[in-house]
Amino acid sequence: MNRQSQAAVLFLLGAALLHAGTTDLYLRYVKAGLRPLLLASGAVLIVTALATAWYERRRAKGEGEVHGDKDVHGNRDVHGEEDSPGHTHPEPRVSWLLVLPLLALILVAPPALGSYSATRTGTALQEPLAYPALPATDPLPLGLVDYAGRAVYDHGRGLTGRRVQLTGFVALEHDGTPYLVRMALNCCAADAQPVKVALTGDIPPVLQPDTWLTVTGTYVPRQSRDPVNNGPIPFLEVTAAKPTPEPRDPYDESYNN
Repeated sequence: MNRQSQAAVLFLLGAALLHAGTTDLYLRYVKAGLRPLLLASGAVLIVTALATAWYERRRAKGEGEVHGDKDVHGNRDVHGEEDSPGHTHPEPRVSWLLVLPLLALILVAPPALGSYSATRTGTALQEPLAYPALPATDPLPLGLVDYAGRAVYDHGRGLTGRRVQLTGFVALEHDGTPYLVRMALNCCAADAQPVKVALTGDIPPVLQPDTWLTVTGTYVPRQSRDPVNNGPIPFLEVTAAKPTPEPRDPYDESYNN
């Protein structure tokens, strides 16, 4: 792949990053806080591509001006390189396959990680650094990771006797145990790990994996162990559940922030 082709690939990559960063597509790959870096990277790649194309054009123009400067045999240029008339080295076309991932990034939005990953990865629940005071709202909208941390490590203080409302997607364990799950990010989707809340009580009779639900319920002092890594999984006593659209940002960023 020659310099002009390399510049074209760099330009396409930069354009893909800018496209992802100016839409919600980037949330499928990285956490929201990395958006400025993503946009800056796209801009740098585009500037680099334009600079490369400009430099290559100037170099080609300069070589064209001295192209007639050969030795008496006419078979070497001013740089001492062999000049074989009519003999060219075509670029390998397979190198253009590098463009396919870029087109996929632009044209196809991948789904967020779901129940398949959640049931094959142990819970990533960790003890929170602090437990901020909860508002008096009823029911109390709460992040799933926040609820799980309070239920396990704060033993439900602040949750007991209150109705809470959680949103997540459904995952079914091999024994049929239903979980409400959010995938938590440190940086990007590559390091996403699930945080799970087991459901009991008034559960819908039919649960489809990867269905998003908003669940209302109450804290119960009950836990189970994750069959993958033996991590703690708290329970929620469900009183109501309804389907909900997948949120704009399907990942929970409260983990390790």
